[in-house]
Amino acid sequence: MNHPTRTQLQFTKAAKLLSFGGATLLLLLAAACQSNTSSGSGLKIGTLLSVTGDLSQFGASMQDSANLLVKTVNDCGGVLGQPVQLISENDQTNPAAGAAAMTKLAEVNQVGGVVGATGSGVSSAAVDIAVRNQVVQISPSSTSPVFTERAKKGDFQGFWFRTAPPDSFQGEALAKLARSRGFKTVSVLAINNDYGRGLVNSFTSAFTPLGGKVLNQAKPTYYPPEASSFESEVAEAFRGNPDAVLLVAYPETGSLILKAAYQQGLLGKKTQVILTDGMKDTKIAEMVGKNAQGEYITTGMIGTAASAGGAALKQFSDRYQTAYNNRQPVVYGPNTWDAAAVLALAAEAAKSTSGVAIRDKIREVANPPGQDVSDVCQALSLVRQGQDINYQGASGNLDFDSQGDVTGNYDVWTIEKNGQLKVVNTISVRGS
Repeated sequence: MNHPTRTQLQFTKAAKLLSFGGATLLLLLAAACQSNTSSGSGLKIGTLLSVTGDLSQFGASMQDSANLLVKTVNDCGGVLGQPVQLISENDQTNPAAGAAAMTKLAEVNQVGGVVGATGSGVSSAAVDIAVRNQVVQISPSSTSPVFTERAKKGDFQGFWFRTAPPDSFQGEALAKLARSRGFKTVSVLAINNDYGRGLVNSFTSAFTPLGGKVLNQAKPTYYPPEASSFESEVAEAFRGNPDAVLLVAYPETGSLILKAAYQQGLLGKKTQVILTDGMKDTKIAEMVGKNAQGEYITTGMIGTAASAGGAALKQFSDRYQTAYNNRQPVVYGPNTWDAAAVLALAAEAAKSTSGVAIRDKIREVANPPGQDVSDVCQALSLVRQGQDINYQGASGNLDFDSQGDVTGNYDVWTIEKNGQLKVVNTISVRGS
């Protein structure tokens, strides 16, 4: 049997990815294939996102955001006078697959930076590989507090960043939301990974000082990420009739949990449901379904998610809708755009595509002082002229602290009768 050439494999991958990226992605990947056959030394950016699996509702659109950023940058001159190459890998919402993909990006493709992963569990599996290979990893959506703790210990040597605030902040926002709604007792039901455990811990730590009580604090209800049946976990979480159940989940499994709760007759009574950013999917009401009266089961449920309110948000949203037939970006689309933008700006400022050089310039282009600029092409132009900039992103101001974290506000969102998501309030979290 003849083995396919590397170029054949690359074009096969491009054809498979066409279903979620469109013609623009095919052009980008074709350009990348051509570039890989040359001796060019332009900037290579990897993406490690959940195109399939439990987070695919987010990951595919996040990939579109990264594709769009690279196309935008290349249309205005690229980085260091050369087109940026985007090399995309699907982490499958699976830590083992994510680790293998990061190894490929770092050791075979030799990228300078990687945008991803989508989920904290995958990022945990991939980050040590990135650090070992001196590759910057910047996640748009991995929010576990574990990364902050490890960064404080020096585990990441400065190669870890994220454009979404950690769940230590979201836990405080959730606690404030629960108390503002008069909830005194809450039980937790969460996915058993870094994301779920971290958010449960941060919520509990913030809710108790506000006078609240987590009924199952001694033994929180966790479910395995690969589970497909949740009857016992749902019954356990709703036991004791708490004022609310905090559901920390992703859309695929979270929708099944809510269906199980409905089938057990637990919804629409005393106990309310609070959701997190992992469930903020525009199709979540449809995924859970309707009751016997034809109403969406999730109507009235509330949740939190990091606000996307940066200076570049409107420009990003307009570009995204133009490129993708008026489709709206997902909750972490702006964060993905910003993550890729920061890598490009840092490489331009460093006059180098190496991970070490990019790492050392990220705060210089994203943090003050410097001229405030939100247009990525204008930002690149200023950097080329030798000017200091303070890039203001689509997701926020992108001021990175020493652990690679950003801070911000949280939207309070709800599900309306027509199944649409609506932001009804904002909660400010300053962090410590």
